[in-house]
Amino acid sequence: MRRNKRRSISLIGLLFLLLIGGFRGNYKSVPIQVDKLLNQEKTIKNSQRTEDIPIFDGENYVVTVNKNVPSFTDKDLTIESSGWQKFEDFDSLNRVGVAEAMLHKSMMPTESRGDIQQVYPTGWQQKKIQGKWLYNRSHLIAYQLTGENDNWKNLFTGTEQMNQWPMVKYENKVANYLRATNNHIRYRVNPRFHKNELVCRGVQVEAQSIEDNQLSFNVFIFNIEDEVTIDYATGQASKQ
Repeated sequence: MRRNKRRSISLIGLLFLLLIGGFRGNYKSVPIQVDKLLNQEKTIKNSQRTEDIPIFDGENYVVTVNKNVPSFTDKDLTIESSGWQKFEDFDSLNRVGVAEAMLHKSMMPTESRGDIQQVYPTGWQQKKIQGKWLYNRSHLIAYQLTGENDNWKNLFTGTEQMNQWPMVKYENKVANYLRATNNHIRYRVNPRFHKNELVCRGVQVEAQSIEDNQLSFNVFIFNIEDEVTIDYATGQASKQ
């Protein structure tokens, strides 16, 4: 009986290793599909630990965190004024930190964004790949929400794909709600760096409307570009 049991366990272990090996050997990044980029999500647990930064699986460009429930405390959701925003100081590697805000439509800008070309976030190794610039100077808190322009503490090195598609999707959700109501939204964007890397692996974005609880999400958006390999330690990149 014991011999049979050991044999069954060994077979199961062998099958598991074969499956894992096959997955690793066949992995490749999938071509960009806008509908897929905006709609496919899966759920991960809420965590601030570096080792818990989610790994892109080649398919889900956005994953929901903590079942899509923001992790704000009751104190975080207290309205102390009509609106505010704050940004963490740079760390020892000059990387941006968490950006937080209590948003209100009175904070939204009425003029076009100014020049931000003189801002150089960590890992900024701009290059063209297949005739397209790889990186954007990406806002943690979008210009359309508070009018924050060339604040170095609010700008990070983000791929054009991330900045122009999933980030905009969630920023527009917030902006549209603010324009339609006189309500407030508690907002937080956390760039997630792995160890000493200079380019973040992605950003965790949380939002919660205060007065009516109609807008709420907690997502992680991957800082990736299809068919491009990024060295997150330096920002150098190459076509796959």
